Amino acid sequence: MADNLCQALKQLKLASSSNGAGESVEGCLDCLLKALAHNNVETSEKIQEMGMLPLLPPLLEPTCPCAPKVANVIAEMAKNEFMRGPCVDAGLVPPLVELLHCNDQEVLLQTGRALGNICYDSHEGRNAVDLAGGAKLVAEHLQSLSQNTEPANGKLLTVFCGMLMNYSNDNDSLQAQLINMGVIPTLVKLLGIHSQNTALTEMCLIAFGNLAELESSKEQFAATNVAQELVKLFRKQVEHEKKEMIFEVLAPLAENDVIKLQLVEAGLVEFLLELVDQAVDGEREEDVAELKTASDLMVLLLLGDESMQKLFEGGKGSVFQRVLSWVPSHNHQLQLAGALAVANFARNDGNCIHMVDTGIVQKLLELLERHVEEGNVTVQHAALSALRNLAIPVVNKSKMLAAGVADVVLKFLPSEMPPVQFKLLGTLRMLVDTQVDAAEQLGTNAKLVERLVEWCQAKDHAGVMGESNRLLSALIRHSKSKDVVRTVIQGGGVKHLVTMATSEHMIMQNEALVALGLIAALDLGSAEKDFMSAGLVQVLHKLLSDEKSAPEIKYNSMILVCAVMGSEPLHKEVQGLAFLDVVSQLRTHENKTVSHQASLTEQRLTVQS
Repeated sequence: MADNLCQALKQLKLASSSNGAGESVEGCLDCLLKALAHNNVETSEKIQEMGMLPLLPPLLEPTCPCAPKVANVIAEMAKNEFMRGPCVDAGLVPPLVELLHCNDQEVLLQTGRALGNICYDSHEGRNAVDLAGGAKLVAEHLQSLSQNTEPANGKLLTVFCGMLMNYSNDNDSLQAQLINMGVIPTLVKLLGIHSQNTALTEMCLIAFGNLAELESSKEQFAATNVAQELVKLFRKQVEHEKKEMIFEVLAPLAENDVIKLQLVEAGLVEFLLELVDQAVDGEREEDVAELKTASDLMVLLLLGDESMQKLFEGGKGSVFQRVLSWVPSHNHQLQLAGALAVANFARNDGNCIHMVDTGIVQKLLELLERHVEEGNVTVQHAALSALRNLAIPVVNKSKMLAAGVADVVLKFLPSEMPPVQFKLLGTLRMLVDTQVDAAEQLGTNAKLVERLVEWCQAKDHAGVMGESNRLLSALIRHSKSKDVVRTVIQGGGVKHLVTMATSEHMIMQNEALVALGLIAALDLGSAEKDFMSAGLVQVLHKLLSDEKSAPEIKYNSMILVCAVMGSEPLHKEVQGLAFLDVVSQLRTHENKTVSHQASLTEQRLTVQS
């Protein structure tokens, strides 16, 4: 074999210098293809060593009868990573791209293979094809050949799809280029027309997967009937691997709200529910995987407002009912998906009110009770998210409190998991909003306040820290109770509320100032030391001096200045800073409430100075 190869290479060298004299070249190429089939790596190395690559461009002339075989040889060699760069350096890409102008099926097939292999995982290969304009020609062929369902044409289309995939894989700018060429509608058309061709549909799916990650592709996909085609294809699949392949395309596409709705209208949800039913009791690895992917995708579809509302159907939708039945399931994955689905359905007041009135709270509480001991963090997090959302409408708060939501949520206080802590805090904060009794009951719970103060220092978890501060403030603001204020002072919460007043978020600054104002009004004597050690007066001076402070911040700061002047040491601190100058300037503030409060505060400062 080695002797034959050397002989063939020598002959090919001679023949190429005389511009490919017919049969002898064909014979040499046959010998090369045979050797490549026998041992691709060694043969490719030999071809390179003997300096054959630069001799190939003339044999790729469109008029040369052996052009398809030469392209085939290049395709075989370029299967090796070490040959792709040398193929580019030998100038093989421009003549290969030239061959794309012809209509001979065999020439196009071998050229597509050669270019696809040269591009595979090769920056130089892709760059060369890009410069030669190869992708545009392949895209045009795909478009013009898309209607032809002959088997030979199917093979060519598969090769061309593969070539574009290799060309653009993991390369955003080349993917964007293909999108701008209008490749997406062509690929969707191929999927519909050639749905019986397994190799081609797989190649289309992989190409979709590549392109769907790019945000700019979503609009183009949304303008096609991709949702219908994918759902139709999905329903035909029996093999787990094929379903997974389609899942991988659906997930990025379903991030787009328009496509979410299209997928819902194409019947994807009903099919996902069937898949869940088939997989829920299965013990095979693929059943577990399918259950997870199907239920996750279901939850993703509910993130779109229109798709979610369509499936809710006023709370009477069969899909909504089925998903609710997942919450009491014994399968953790379904419990998780069910709770997340409830959280997604609970995105407007109407849905929340309906769900609370039809008993979903009890199901969520039972689920949480099961996970106090079992401790599945993702399920805890999802169930708390759902409760938090359900607690937003005012009419739901008292019903949820009466159902014992606060008591169950408090069982998770010992949790060391920041995502659970964050949702627990958010749920309690939503529940106590405008609820005087609940705020007082929770605000006098020393264990809760102690934990809040601890979490107010969780610098590694900004969300937990922010929510703890906000709940501490909410307990004071909504209860307006001296007992709550005392519990917060004794628990060491005052300094955190002072720090919260310097937050970059205006809403948090304001909540802190109102809570501090209530502390000063209800129990200034007990809070005095904490106010001083936390530098409250200095913080107030800074807030009033800062031109960027919002009107409500200035207003509440002045209210607080007046309140703390009832304490002698704090009064001295106020006198020690130039508050009068700052407040006098605010008398001309454009906001009438601010200017009026500035006049009152100025009088107070003047009288007591």
